[in-house]
Amino acid sequence: MAACLGAAVGDLSAAGATRKRRRIAVGSTEEYEVTCRLGEGAFGAVVKARHRATGQTVAIKYLTKPDGGRVEQLLLQEARFLEACGGNPFVVGFHGLVRDPTTTDLCLVMECVGPTLKDLLRQRRRSDPLLPEATVRAAMWQLLTGAKKMHERHIMHRDIKPDNILVGDDHRVVKICDFGLAMSMSERPPYEPAGSLWYMAPEMLLEKPDYDGLVDTWSLGCVMAELINGRVLFQGLNDEGQLCAIVDVLGVPDDRTWPWFSSTPFATEVLPELIVPQHNLLREIFPAAMLSKEGFEVLNGLLTLNPDKRLTATSALKHPWFSKIDGPALPKKEETASVLPKRRRLLCA
Repeated sequence: MAACLGAAVGDLSAAGATRKRRRIAVGSTEEYEVTCRLGEGAFGAVVKARHRATGQTVAIKYLTKPDGGRVEQLLLQEARFLEACGGNPFVVGFHGLVRDPTTTDLCLVMECVGPTLKDLLRQRRRSDPLLPEATVRAAMWQLLTGAKKMHERHIMHRDIKPDNILVGDDHRVVKICDFGLAMSMSERPPYEPAGSLWYMAPEMLLEKPDYDGLVDTWSLGCVMAELINGRVLFQGLNDEGQLCAIVDVLGVPDDRTWPWFSSTPFATEVLPELIVPQHNLLREIFPAAMLSKEGFEVLNGLLTLNPDKRLTATSALKHPWFSKIDGPALPKKEETASVLPKRRRLLCA
């Protein structure tokens, strides 16, 4: 890699107090040959590429310019977060930065893993058998381990969802990716809501200004529910509708379970107009035949409305449900290809 970037990477205030600051070399996109497009969104695209000299396969992320030069600031921030989580096998690996000499745009070079979890879940038909609980347990152990590393580095991901979870290594490893909406918890609140509606924590939907990494464990609870039954658990059309979908399942908190909730506009203005259950229906949706008692305790702990009582990644990993862990062994594409209709691929294998 050629020139050195002026911004230091690896010291995120409290996150990297014991880590030495270092500079990340910036290479050129000409060192890589693009082989296919992996994904595309409103903020940019990810392509699969091969390093011309070494033959290494990587993923390169490009961002469109949302606000002039702010694109570089966003990429540098994402690079800092990825570098701070380096070494964790359940967070996508970071290889460096490159610049396109034609456009001068900066790009992220990352580990190339495989398809998204969303891609795999969408292949499954309603008639397909549910994933074994051992597979769900192993996947959740890996994701919670990745989240624990992020939170130890004082990083909130804020957008954990199946789209941002990659599946690789013969479908036995899952990795958290896309830190585009992540932020350092060393920043002072107020924090703005961020992320994807169906996976947003209730405190974020209620515009609590000082939320923390527990928004990620809520999102992981939503992912766990989707792994178990193959469907998104809470599906609202907007913030208010999402909150309604949540309390329809988990019930309305009272001053004993979440004192802060009763003073929110949603509780004082919206709920009085609705008929919602006062008790938690989660176990009815995930009965013992679908999820063991210990597995349900983890799911219920992650999907606890009051963030002060919600499981952290660290506390969840200590639960007896995780006493025995194997590889997830998620279903592979070829196993269902013969019975699935053709559709556009989101990622290259």
